[in-house]
Amino acid sequence: MDYAENILETIGNTPLVKLNKLTAELPCLVLAKYETFNPGNSVKDRMALKMIEDAEADGRLKPGGTIIEGTSGNTGMGLALAAIVKGYKCIFVISDKQSKEKMDVLRAVGAEVIVCPTDVEPTDPRSYYSVSKRLGEETPNSWYVNQYDNPSNAKAHYESTGPEIWKQTDGKVTHFIVGVGTGGTISGVGKYLKEQNPDVKVWGIDTYGSVFKKYHETGIFDENEIYPYVTEGIGEDILPENVDFSIIDGFTKVTDKDAAVYTQLLAKEEGMFLGNSAGAAVKGLLQLKEHFTKDDVVVVLFHDHGSRYVGKMFNNDWMREMGYID
Repeated sequence: MDYAENILETIGNTPLVKLNKLTAELPCLVLAKYETFNPGNSVKDRMALKMIEDAEADGRLKPGGTIIEGTSGNTGMGLALAAIVKGYKCIFVISDKQSKEKMDVLRAVGAEVIVCPTDVEPTDPRSYYSVSKRLGEETPNSWYVNQYDNPSNAKAHYESTGPEIWKQTDGKVTHFIVGVGTGGTISGVGKYLKEQNPDVKVWGIDTYGSVFKKYHETGIFDENEIYPYVTEGIGEDILPENVDFSIIDGFTKVTDKDAAVYTQLLAKEEGMFLGNSAGAAVKGLLQLKEHFTKDDVVVVLFHDHGSRYVGKMFNNDWMREMGYID
């Protein structure tokens, strides 16, 4: 009989799916690494399990412990699933710009959720970075995950996502494109692919209000680049240690409006019910059009599922209020 021992054994080995209508103007083959097939409906399941296993192995996470993390939702889901199977408690700190669905989902899988204001400096004691770190210091028998600087994050993608893409494309992948938040996915996958073929190009999708693109191009951390934005799961107002800028060939920035509109278009034109960062990734892909030829095989990674955004990008009342549709 063919079955998994528990839900964690179903993580990974997600399919590659060809994009058709939205990429018709591009000369190349575009394949989506469809990470919503993971049990927690996002790419973050991979690194959540890896971070937990590595923390168990070196004693940072002890039996019956409490897992504490600041999350935009998806890492929390992956951590919660592993915690259920392995017998840990979870406290997640989330910013108030994240969708209500994400908060509800985390509570549904047994986590305690603390909501913090978005529009404060990362060093502000009210920020979700500061609150999660403080809880990690104050809570007995707890482990603060810190996905931004935790090397197991990128390592998970170096060991699983990268090899899967290489194998699924028969080594023909020429470009890898993905939204950048913690940096684990782009750095881990990018490192693996470039080790197989140094000519593979790795592009990051950034958002307006984030520091990545300018820092990559100039080496300057420009605080004037930082302002609140709507797009979820990508961009940062800090430089996570997991972002290996030496692996990334370039960034393109996508507006909040374009990200939201293309999230809807993916559902309506391709039948792909995906998250906000997928819309940003597709628009970014189209913005990079001049970099592709007819012989290229472009892999774009889609992070998470549309169910997390039903009250926002898939709600036309919300879209109209934001001025994204007429």
